[in-house]
Amino acid sequence: MTALTGSPVTDAGSPPVGRRPAPRGNRWFARVGWRHLVAVLAVLFSLFPIAFVLSAALNPLGTLSSTELVPTEGVSFGNVSELFARTEFARWFVNSLLIAGLASLASIALSALAAYAFSRMRFRGRRVGLLSLLLIQMFPQFLAIVAIFLIFTTVTDLWPAIGFNTPWGLFLLYMGGALGVNTWLMKGFFDTLPRELDESATMDGATHAQIFFRIMLPLVAPILAVTGLLAFIGTINEFLMANVFLTDTDSKTLAVGLYGLLQGDERNNNFGIFAVATLLTAIPTVLVFQFLQRYIVSGLTAGAVKG
Repeated sequence: MTALTGSPVTDAGSPPVGRRPAPRGNRWFARVGWRHLVAVLAVLFSLFPIAFVLSAALNPLGTLSSTELVPTEGVSFGNVSELFARTEFARWFVNSLLIAGLASLASIALSALAAYAFSRMRFRGRRVGLLSLLLIQMFPQFLAIVAIFLIFTTVTDLWPAIGFNTPWGLFLLYMGGALGVNTWLMKGFFDTLPRELDESATMDGATHAQIFFRIMLPLVAPILAVTGLLAFIGTINEFLMANVFLTDTDSKTLAVGLYGLLQGDERNNNFGIFAVATLLTAIPTVLVFQFLQRYIVSGLTAGAVKG
């Protein structure tokens, strides 16, 4: 049977006459396969620095010039023992964990209290305070290094326990620098919560403290986890302010101490122990991320409607 034009009638969905269907493998690659290829290339690109650092850490020679992606000189753990024998890495590690952990917890607590007040309460100076926090964050903290240095010079003379070369002085400095951005992030999250929760709790006789700790904090768990993670990473990796305030070997943090390993002519010779130190430094950040990731997921799904 033919159509009016004389061309043969084909079944619906069948390929036109004279054209072969594309092989199944080509169709899979055009639809899905290229995404897998891009993902594999991205993973290889991200793993390349880690593989190079791991190879340098296991290099028995311990120099930058002898480091290769695939070690040819053999594998040795001598750089690990040399790191702890030649440097105060253990002390730096404890200082960084102490400062980063305490500064993160303190900044989250103070920022949550400030964000709740700005979001739920109406008082004189509220708008000016919010704008002041925003304007202050537009300028990097390092611009005030001269003023901060002069302040801590006086503080060191009067109260040496919180002055230069002490973890508590640097802790106070970090805690104040993170309040602005964390307060704004948390305030935006508090604004998304319905005010009916506050009103119903107030009708039941709850105080502001009870509303904050028992009702609001569990609901804002995701933003608490995110700000805590960002504060911890930013604090443990901070170098500029710590390099100015910490000069004694025992008081240095990981960022300042590891920078000293690559200064001057020792850059080539200390690269092996520097690679070991960077791998060990990444462990706290990975553990904190894995710990907080669980709370982020649980917080996002806690309010889901169950049928």
